[in-house]
Amino acid sequence: MTRRFDAFVIFAEMRTGSNYLEATLNDLPDIDCLGEVYNPTFMGHHNTFEIHGIDMDRREAKPLDLLEAIIDNAGDVTPGFRFFHDHDPRVLDRVLPDSAIAKVILTRNPLESYVSRRIATETGQWRLTDMKNRKSAKIEFRLWEFENMLADLQAFQEKLQRGMQTTGQTAFFIRYEDINDVDVVNGLARFLGSDHALEATNAKLKPQNPSDLSQKVENYDHMVRSLAKMDKFDLGRTPNFEPARHAAVPSFVALPETGLVFMPIRGAAVEPVKAWMAGLDGIGPDALLTDLKQKDLRQWMRKHPGHRSFTVLRHPLERAYTVFNTCIVPNDRPAFSNIRRVLKKRYGLPIPSDGWIKGYYADQHKEAFIAFLNFLKGNLAGQTSLKVEPVWASQTAVLEGMSQFMLPDHILREEDMIEMLPRLAAEQGRSGADFDMALPDSPIELSDIYDPEIEALISDVYRKDFLNFGFAPWQG
Repeated sequence: MTRRFDAFVIFAEMRTGSNYLEATLNDLPDIDCLGEVYNPTFMGHHNTFEIHGIDMDRREAKPLDLLEAIIDNAGDVTPGFRFFHDHDPRVLDRVLPDSAIAKVILTRNPLESYVSRRIATETGQWRLTDMKNRKSAKIEFRLWEFENMLADLQAFQEKLQRGMQTTGQTAFFIRYEDINDVDVVNGLARFLGSDHALEATNAKLKPQNPSDLSQKVENYDHMVRSLAKMDKFDLGRTPNFEPARHAAVPSFVALPETGLVFMPIRGAAVEPVKAWMAGLDGIGPDALLTDLKQKDLRQWMRKHPGHRSFTVLRHPLERAYTVFNTCIVPNDRPAFSNIRRVLKKRYGLPIPSDGWIKGYYADQHKEAFIAFLNFLKGNLAGQTSLKVEPVWASQTAVLEGMSQFMLPDHILREEDMIEMLPRLAAEQGRSGADFDMALPDSPIELSDIYDPEIEALISDVYRKDFLNFGFAPWQG
């Protein structure tokens, strides 16, 4: 026959009924599910350590050789295997984007899976073919253990979902309760391209613990109380529609001699740090290494063993106010002229057409700054036609972008730079490198317009930054 798929993968977890589903599918003459072929402790099934001439050592060294062997040796059947979250991630990276490999996602109530797994661990019985051999036990519910299992499960499911979304694929979803429904299983068979149908599901394997949870959990009441405290709907989650940022490696600043590389966050302290760095090597700011490609920076890193990278955070309110005063209010910044025009016309910023002028007072400036913060709130949430500029993107998003290439060794706060930068220089053999954090004065100081309304608004605009970095309310 002509196979619809080269192979299939059943994405499941322990105690979700994957053994039962595999046994039922294998009753179809043109389907061959080989078990957990990438289980870390065996290949396919317990006490099996070789498949198609590939042993565990070769599987460890070249895991994709086994996948190719499974496909090449399938003959007229569609081969498949079961894959759990703790199986070889190199294989997941290969099969997830491949539309020629069908995806089956098997799920079960996580609490039932947890209890079933604990009972199997206690009794040592993982499969049951006859109730006369059934072993039973009551287990103690441990909230921390369940939460860890749930976190692993959710992370794996999210990765599967995103992998299929970004490659335009779909999967066949089946629940634990559906495995005994022959119509559903036959639907799965058709999805996999089978030319056959089953009259009944596999009768060999039996449910091991069919009783309700209250009969299987010693501290059932404690479990109920503990689970009631869990946030099932993730109510504390902050929706995030801010676009992902790239690593921005060309903006990184490295020194020719000293092993320091600065990963600047625009809108925070940048020029003072660059001037300080230039002084370390006794060069002018123009001699700093910038506009580097990733390949160039990797070469620099190899030439400077023991190098250190750092970035600097600024309080979100001070950063937003700096951006407003230096990029939006002035009328001599070509890069922001169109943005300035849109903000004045569409978002009602009452800033003078001629930039800073005599007679532009604090109350008008406060009104304009509040309007700018309201624009930022919508802009970061993807509700405006203007793109999110790097200079006001959240510092969380900027760091996440940097992490695509490298994470900074040190994340400093502006208020700590006078102490921390000289220490960082001394670690690289440059002692006595004092840092002066002199910032340009603003015609209207933040303290002149600050009030609780602005504090509440900035906390809302940059909620992730306040949460992730523990910024306190602005103190002046």
